[in-house]
Amino acid sequence: MSTESAGQQQPTGATATVDFDITGMTCAACATRIEKGLSKMPGVAQASVNLAMETARISYQPSEVTPEDMQARVAKLGYEAARKTEQAETGEHRAKEIQKHKRKLWISAILSFPLLWAMVGHFSFTSWIWVPELFMNPWVQLVLATPVQFLIGRQFYIGAYKALSNKSANMDVLVSLGTSAAYFYSLYLTFQWAGQSEHHHAPELYYETSAILITLVILGKWFEVLAKGRTSEAIKSLMGLQAKSALVIRAGQEVSIPLEEVVTGDVIIVKPGEKIPVDGTVLQGHSSVDESMLTGESLPIEKREGDTVIGATLNKNGVLRVQATKVGRDTVLSQIIKVVEEAQGSKAPIQRVADVISGIFVPIVVGIALIAFVLWYFWLDPANFAGALEKTIAILVIACPCALGLATPTSIMAGSGRAAELGILFKGGEHLEAAHHLDVVVLDKTGTVTKGKPQLTDIQTHVDQTTFLRFVGAAERSSEHPLAEAIVQGILPSVPSLPEATSFKAIPGFGLEAQVEGSQVLIGTRRLLTEKGVDIGETLLKDMERLEQDGKTVMLVAFDGAYAGFVAVADTIKETSQEAVSRLEAMGIKVIMITGDNARTAKAIAEQAGIKQVLAEILPEGKAAEVKKLQEQGFRVAMVGDGINDAPALAMADIGMAMGTGSDVAMEAADVTLMRGDLNSIADAIEMSRRTMRNIKQNLFWALGYNTIGIPIAAFGLLEPWVAGAAMALSSVSVVLNALRLQRVKL
Repeated sequence: MSTESAGQQQPTGATATVDFDITGMTCAACATRIEKGLSKMPGVAQASVNLAMETARISYQPSEVTPEDMQARVAKLGYEAARKTEQAETGEHRAKEIQKHKRKLWISAILSFPLLWAMVGHFSFTSWIWVPELFMNPWVQLVLATPVQFLIGRQFYIGAYKALSNKSANMDVLVSLGTSAAYFYSLYLTFQWAGQSEHHHAPELYYETSAILITLVILGKWFEVLAKGRTSEAIKSLMGLQAKSALVIRAGQEVSIPLEEVVTGDVIIVKPGEKIPVDGTVLQGHSSVDESMLTGESLPIEKREGDTVIGATLNKNGVLRVQATKVGRDTVLSQIIKVVEEAQGSKAPIQRVADVISGIFVPIVVGIALIAFVLWYFWLDPANFAGALEKTIAILVIACPCALGLATPTSIMAGSGRAAELGILFKGGEHLEAAHHLDVVVLDKTGTVTKGKPQLTDIQTHVDQTTFLRFVGAAERSSEHPLAEAIVQGILPSVPSLPEATSFKAIPGFGLEAQVEGSQVLIGTRRLLTEKGVDIGETLLKDMERLEQDGKTVMLVAFDGAYAGFVAVADTIKETSQEAVSRLEAMGIKVIMITGDNARTAKAIAEQAGIKQVLAEILPEGKAAEVKKLQEQGFRVAMVGDGINDAPALAMADIGMAMGTGSDVAMEAADVTLMRGDLNSIADAIEMSRRTMRNIKQNLFWALGYNTIGIPIAAFGLLEPWVAGAAMALSSVSVVLNALRLQRVKL
């Protein structure tokens, strides 16, 4: 799916983003070369190429460069770039790749088998194996090896030519050099043998070396493509949640249409047991909706007229008439898929290490191979050309950096995909990496530690109660704060008809101010009323303290500058909050609760959740300042919140985590979205990060260690070229399979 931001319609200076599918890459050196080539283009701000996903993401200035220019640059480098396709097309492309590699593998294996049989017959310990005389004939071996070398192996020659013509080297260079050396030396020996008058015995040929090497590389690539296809299972499962069609009302008739044809404003009929096709608002009907697949909320949510519903959730009983508000790529599910795709396609900082190494690796290996050849041929085993050549081929093959290029991206893909299945959306590989460093988690109280659905518990008035309730209800109805909603819901049964408030003004961290039927209404903290010059009696303070010690939040009310009474609401902690805090502490993470609430209420809630440190009466801008203080003390801090007033702190933190049940602003400012609104998701996110980083380090250790150990072994002549080829293929497959273990993680 292309994420180009408005393309050429962007104003000068604005940055757009475009995604490409890249074909023709064989190893990390290819990805590095494309990345460097694109980054040098005028107007390209950043280029990131993902070998595992075979994609590129480029941020650029549309006024200076176009996607077509980038495609031309990639083509010049010897690869092909096409605008990123939809997921279905990507799946078809992957299936075609698998079939292509499978077909090549079968042809190569069938032609190579007689050569392998002949090679086995050469060993003294296999003298008991019968080998047909025909397979020993040099001309037969030539006929069998040639199609493998130049038809099946054509891709390596093309890749090597393109790389060398761009003054770089990649895996194709190593494979084509190694196999060509074996093939052409054998060809020379074949013609030499043919020129002899008497053929006593066939020369020691190396056709099987080149053919088997190519077969093993193709085998490795086939396994690689199969395994890489499995890393996108998370995306497939998310897409599988979508409804395939929708029953809409068109021209007064109920018509079933494909999901893609639904437009904003359509009225959709959703029957019991059906998935809600798109995001929308209930126009008519009453039902319970299972939202567990997206939010993790185990109990169905009651939906009535005016309530919002999310696409892909399940309508349990009643018939709902829903008006579509978000369709296609704008739905919540599509946004989730987009976040997962972006995370899987992004680079973690640790990958830069692999990129730097792979960029210089191939030329160094070619140099080592040439030095080894010279040493063996002129010094260690003089004039034994065949022996020196064998060792050179083994070095070239064992050193292919395929595993190095796959080590990080496959783990990021598998880790972020599994996290998404657990309801944790990392916005990029850098955040997946950073989360494992965290040592402090700062939790907002309302809607994060607590349910965020408080209830009105106490009312005390110094004026007429009906007037008090009408004015308070009218003012609070204009606020989006969870406490305001609780107050309004508590007042409505007593005063069903509320007047309209005017001149409404939210005062973050303090309360609100509004005009209701000509009266100025103030609702908020003691500090707000004091600053506005409202006199509060001492008796009231004792009542407030008593309620606050019970964990209730008290809001004072004043009409036209005179104290009028107070309302109190209570918010209970989520059932899992205490367990989640214990988990975080067991992981060695310090937990702090931060809130704009007063200290007594905050302390009562913190004690219930098992949180030892509380920062109370903190204004929204103060939350960001508190996070910064912790960072200045050397802590790496995660901020977890769900409200608009948490956005500055979320942006300031090393990792901002937003509850998916919260506001869009909070989720936009955050690096990680916790879809399930459960504090256990914080521990899950950190654990997933730790396991992914451990997996990446295992992969890098295996990939680098394998090459580091393999090259000297090959140089000392202790490794047959075909064994080197098998080991090289195995290294890539093992790295991908190790990454896939992340898909089975249970937390």
